[in-house]
Amino acid sequence: MNNFKNMWRYKDLLREFIVRDLKIKYRRSFLGYLWSLLNPLLMMLVLVAVFSNIFRFDIPNFPVYLLAGQIIFSFFAEATSLSMSSIINSGSLIKKVYIPKYIFPLSRVLSSFVSLLFSLAAILIVIISTGAPLTATALLFPLPLIYILMFAIGVGLIMSVLAVYFRDMLHLYTVLLSAWMYLTPIFYPINMVPDYVRAIIYANPMYYYVEAFRDVVLYNQLPDAQTNILCITFSFVSIAVGLFVFYKNQHKFVLYI
Repeated sequence: MNNFKNMWRYKDLLREFIVRDLKIKYRRSFLGYLWSLLNPLLMMLVLVAVFSNIFRFDIPNFPVYLLAGQIIFSFFAEATSLSMSSIINSGSLIKKVYIPKYIFPLSRVLSSFVSLLFSLAAILIVIISTGAPLTATALLFPLPLIYILMFAIGVGLIMSVLAVYFRDMLHLYTVLLSAWMYLTPIFYPINMVPDYVRAIIYANPMYYYVEAFRDVVLYNQLPDAQTNILCITFSFVSIAVGLFVFYKNQHKFVLYI
């Protein structure tokens, strides 16, 4: 309870950090926040050209299928990567004044989440332009977004601690994310992979977050009970482990930054 009171007390500072992160991200950019819309659209066009024409995956409404997975995974990758370096990059400030240290990784995740919300317009544009079905079920899109936000916060807290003690993680995590992306059915259907690979994918939390989002925005249905339960479980376990690891180690950060 004290942690939530402390978070509420510093809510204005958290908001300022989120605004700062967004300004830095789009600093000196002519199009600014429009890149949150254009970037996924341009990437989707490239991937659709490759995987629709070269590999010829037979997936109905493939542009929406691809973009839905791409946006969710891109948010997770960006949020956790920025969180990982947040404590290290804020070392001088942490040494000078007291600020709850969780604010640094949390602000990185939330600023990435704001960019994710902007990029949702790209999905709407693609749905309308491709004639994909759109029903009132799509209004439930916040549900899978909350799931992935909680998961990203937990992983971000863990990665921020690991990076303080093991700087090599700043480089290793890029490789890990690449492997993680290929083990998440973003641009291919899961039924095309061998059974042993499928077993690994079923153990991948990102698979369920991507599928939950696709269920709502592409298939116009609620995620089934199993998907919801797994998403909730992964999210709460991530938050619990992240908070435990972070609070267990935060008092030693000043010795390593």
